[in-house]
Amino acid sequence: MTAQDDKHQRFLHGELDLNKAVRHALERIRQFSHFNAFVRVFAEEAIEQARMLQRRRDRGESLGPLAGYIVALKDNIAYRHHPLTCGSKILQQYQSPFHATAVQRILQADGIIIGQTNMDEFAMGSSSETSYFGAVKNPLNPDDVAGGSSGGSAVAVATGMADLALGSDTGGSVRQPAAFCGVVGVKPTYGRVSRYGLVAFASSLEQIGPMAQRVGEVAKLLQVIAGADSRDATCANQPVPDYSRWLNRDVKGLRIGVPKEYFHPRVEPAIRDGVERALQLLEHAGAELVSISLPFTRYAVATYYVIASAEASSNLARFDGVRYGFRAPASDPETMFRKTRSLGFGAEVKRRIMLGTYVLSAGYYRAYYQKARKVQRLIQQEYLRAFEGVDVLVTPTTPTFPFRLGEKLHQPLQMYLSDAFTVPANLAGICAMNLPLRESGLEFAVGLQLMAPPFREELLFQVGDFVEREWSQKESGTS
Repeated sequence: MTAQDDKHQRFLHGELDLNKAVRHALERIRQFSHFNAFVRVFAEEAIEQARMLQRRRDRGESLGPLAGYIVALKDNIAYRHHPLTCGSKILQQYQSPFHATAVQRILQADGIIIGQTNMDEFAMGSSSETSYFGAVKNPLNPDDVAGGSSGGSAVAVATGMADLALGSDTGGSVRQPAAFCGVVGVKPTYGRVSRYGLVAFASSLEQIGPMAQRVGEVAKLLQVIAGADSRDATCANQPVPDYSRWLNRDVKGLRIGVPKEYFHPRVEPAIRDGVERALQLLEHAGAELVSISLPFTRYAVATYYVIASAEASSNLARFDGVRYGFRAPASDPETMFRKTRSLGFGAEVKRRIMLGTYVLSAGYYRAYYQKARKVQRLIQQEYLRAFEGVDVLVTPTTPTFPFRLGEKLHQPLQMYLSDAFTVPANLAGICAMNLPLRESGLEFAVGLQLMAPPFREELLFQVGDFVEREWSQKESGTS
């Protein structure tokens, strides 16, 4: 990312009027409200924070690395004294009493939080259509889905309503909407970013992940939110490298793994062609392409939906109408509990709770949940073995371009298959990125997925930034 693109440096040097930038973002939120990307906008707070930051800059005070950037939060990440509804009726009127660690770090870094983005209810979906607040629409074609579950965050950065956004990725919920909307999105290694303050769906799989229009901006946001946190036992005590040092590098000598399972005939030809051209670009720059096989990938979707549904069944038991959120009127506690959950949860959430309860029930635990965990271990071992011979894996992010709103909403199995290329990274606990490849003549960008070993996000940024730069030059005819 060049100094000209870095809003932090422009702000520090007086080249960026933050008041105008915030008002411009608010105007775009109003202008593009029909995309339904935001569930809440904090206009007055954002304007006041911009004024405060400009006063601090003018006094010569030290400012954090996100000063100059406007940030949107997915509606399942806690922001103290603000609503936290996860796109669900059952958390109606609930306000978070604390900050998520990622949010606290953004505020300490002087990022301006402008609002909370729409999402599939409790992050359960691949299209951002299951939200209590209505479906999110794709900014490139409003008849199509934005992807899910972090669809609102992807739309916010794609349309300039925010510079940066946080999503959460349980089985592709950052990368898939990033692919559908043409932005960069990263699923960090499991344990790289604290999950404290992220409302739990599938605790062993999910990670908070950054989204932006450029690789360098995503690297900047991950730099801020990554790192150990004593409040999250699953957060790893691993050093966080300076990701900016891995930008503007070449790829000579890197070994790029190309798994054949991700290039089957059902991949749309334009997606396959775009990914293959990116691979040729890497090879021409001195990287070595290595054909590999990851046969257990074919079991990833089934394995994921057993594990994720089981954990959802357990995690969502806390939403009962007793302690917080929506409560249905009833004459006795048992009826209240039943009616609250029946009326408070949407159809997809109820489907996954029932699936999860079934696979955890007596007589089925070994046949389904325990077996899924064994297959998960095989998938993890297979990917880790692959990384013994290659540095990065390159695949399509999704097998198709965005589908029509409503097309798969009542076909859950077809919807679940949308995640076929993204869920393996969550099951394996590795890091992955979507990089948009924009081509003239195509309505949507091609989603290029990069995967790297655990806690090697810097490789994603090295390769992603290189492809982003070279692809842009190629498309503009300057290479």
